[in-house]
Amino acid sequence: MSKQDWRKLDESDVRVRPGKGTRPRSKRRPEHADAETAMVIGVDRGRWTCAMESGAVVTAMRARELGRTPVVVGDQVGIVGDTSGQPDTLARIVRVEERTSVLRRTADDTDPFERVVVANASQLIMVVALADPPPRTGFIDRCLVAAYAGGLEPVLCLTKSDLASADSLLALYTELDVPVIVTRFDEEPAELRARLADTVSCLIGHSGVGKSTLVNRLVPDANRAVGVVSGVGKGRHTSTQAVALRLPEGGWVVDTPGIRSFGLAHITPDDIVKAFPDFAEAAEECPPGCGHLGAPEDPGCMLDELVPDAPGRLTSLRRLLASRAGMDDYTDGAGTLPE
Repeated sequence: MSKQDWRKLDESDVRVRPGKGTRPRSKRRPEHADAETAMVIGVDRGRWTCAMESGAVVTAMRARELGRTPVVVGDQVGIVGDTSGQPDTLARIVRVEERTSVLRRTADDTDPFERVVVANASQLIMVVALADPPPRTGFIDRCLVAAYAGGLEPVLCLTKSDLASADSLLALYTELDVPVIVTRFDEEPAELRARLADTVSCLIGHSGVGKSTLVNRLVPDANRAVGVVSGVGKGRHTSTQAVALRLPEGGWVVDTPGIRSFGLAHITPDDIVKAFPDFAEAAEECPPGCGHLGAPEDPGCMLDELVPDAPGRLTSLRRLLASRAGMDDYTDGAGTLPE
């Protein structure tokens, strides 16, 4: 090979490979037409456990093209790669399907950051003990607000009925037509089992109300830890992460960690009223920014025009609106909003 005089070389004689920063970047993303559908049933440290339609349970990571797209329990996703479910295999989540419902909460009413608890559940089962610990209607109201705003049907499940009567608590929710299931520790939860069959349902409640006990009865091999109630009437957290469990009768139940607060910073008054068709049309005529609580908080609220037609139902709706607004001292002629 003859030597060239470097003084006679120009740019065309030098071959330079372009760096990564100068290469044209395509905006096209893989379509993954061969992706298989699965449901996310668990999340742990950057790994998602997914149940395939074939019945296999696989561990998957989020594909790079999804970026920081949130993937939560209940999501329907598209998966590629090794979907056999064999040990030490890892698939990739390449697509998250549109959600039919979303249960969201914030840490408190001032926190702007939304936390998605579960996606695509059709029912929200609010587990509340009638005693030990005593029921907290403020928590029930907030769960109702989140359910209505997120597109879930709320169901009230009252436990420990052997310790206290449910009559006074049920009277508060008669006007809302919320389905109610009453259980006790020494009886099989047959009504609840029938309600959950062939659906995706989310169980939520304070620690110590008996939620994990119910789950262990509904799914015998769940082995969910059961806690005790402290001397001050507060339960200990026994579930640390949301997990979807397959029911023997078909369907899924999502067991969520016991929580002590349910923030609603992400929900507006109009989101709540939309869940009440008999009030939604009148609310459209309200002044801008109306919280629909009526006087003195919201003078000119058009819902007041409907009081003669549905006084009890309007009272119940405004109790939910007051709970969303953090007004523990809201009164409406029927008394003070109970805690």
